[in-house]
Amino acid sequence: MDAAATAGPEGTIPDPRGDPEVIGVRHGMFGVRGTGDTSGYGGLVRPVSLPGGTQGPYGGWFDGAVATLRAALGPVALEQALEKVIVFRGELTLHVHREHLPLVARALRDDEGLRFELCLGVNGVHYPEDAGRELHAVYQLSSITHGYRLRVEVSAPDADPHIPSLFEIYPTTDWHERETYDFFGIVFDGHPSLTRITMPDDWRGHPQRKDYPLGGIPVEYKGARIPPPDQRRAYS
Repeated sequence: MDAAATAGPEGTIPDPRGDPEVIGVRHGMFGVRGTGDTSGYGGLVRPVSLPGGTQGPYGGWFDGAVATLRAALGPVALEQALEKVIVFRGELTLHVHREHLPLVARALRDDEGLRFELCLGVNGVHYPEDAGRELHAVYQLSSITHGYRLRVEVSAPDADPHIPSLFEIYPTTDWHERETYDFFGIVFDGHPSLTRITMPDDWRGHPQRKDYPLGGIPVEYKGARIPPPDQRRAYS
């Protein structure tokens, strides 16, 4: 069995060329503490690890793309704009410092050697134990010209959840950034209409954060209340 292919995110096997980044330890199936884990897997203990930065050469077209990006950034050094480059499971991910995100995205879109013309959307990720980088926004970019895909990832602290919007560069991110704001609370500065897209406007909190309560949230419009898992009626 290919362990790398079957491991989940918390069991990620890092690229041997980079040091793994362990950001926490998960207990149980869902990481719930106390009596909230109803899965029956409360005895599981797994490290929460992320792939570390990969040292070049990266292989394939990755080396040419990174070299072209380095030349396209001009006076801003690639080392200043990028936090790290990751090659993992045959995919290229560029971790970009948030203040340089628009500059890097514009270079990826406009440079003739790159031409990542299409942004397929943005997803939010919440790592509560990744101190100072709790919120991540992940953009999937596609080059129709060259037939390549890469991932751009940006992080922000929970205390300052601001990331520049890419709406002006990739208009397709419009509703995707709104959804990520709605569910994760990432504020995309410069978005023309950053409002909730699924939850009611007056909803408190962001439901896809991992520290969001599993129960006890008032049901809108009905006046009912869902109790937390450890307070629900048992039938056995």
